[in-house]
Amino acid sequence: MGGHRKDEALLRAVAQGDTEALAELYDRHAGWLFGRLSRRCGDPETVREVLQDTFLTVWRSAATHRGGEAGGWLWVIAARRLVDAQRVRARAGRVEHAEYAEYEPPAAPSAEERVLAGLEYGDVGDALGRISPELREVLRATVVDGLTTREAARLLGIPEGTVKTRAMRARRELRAALERSAPLGGTA
Repeated sequence: MGGHRKDEALLRAVAQGDTEALAELYDRHAGWLFGRLSRRCGDPETVREVLQDTFLTVWRSAATHRGGEAGGWLWVIAARRLVDAQRVRARAGRVEHAEYAEYEPPAAPSAEERVLAGLEYGDVGDALGRISPELREVLRATVVDGLTTREAARLLGIPEGTVKTRAMRARRELRAALERSAPLGGTA
């Protein structure tokens, strides 16, 4: 069975206990997941543990995948496992709140940030490019990554209320920017 099966077929096979399908899925996705998790957490050991937990969760819950993009599903699992790992470390006293505050978005945009910023998608990309980085980070965590407000707050190292406020402000600013750029008679 070569490495040419689609993700959805691999997940169905994993749900039936196919370890080769899990290995193929891992080979296909572990690299970018590791990179993206590393951008959110500076501890390589934690990132490796989260990656392992992610694929253990995939093994156990592949049958719950409802179709659609496997990469997004994998990222939601990984992001939530990262929040869980950081919560456990914080409870154990090995992480102080200051470590969360050290998180800063990378200077060079990643592929998903370019997609999020909509470099190819005109008005939405222009509007996203005009909002502040902290508002974009909240949108990425809550919309793209699918994290809850509480999870996003832990990941970004800010209070839940700040996540909510920034999300509302980001929506308002995006809406205004899109209305300014919409052609006459168009809808945003």
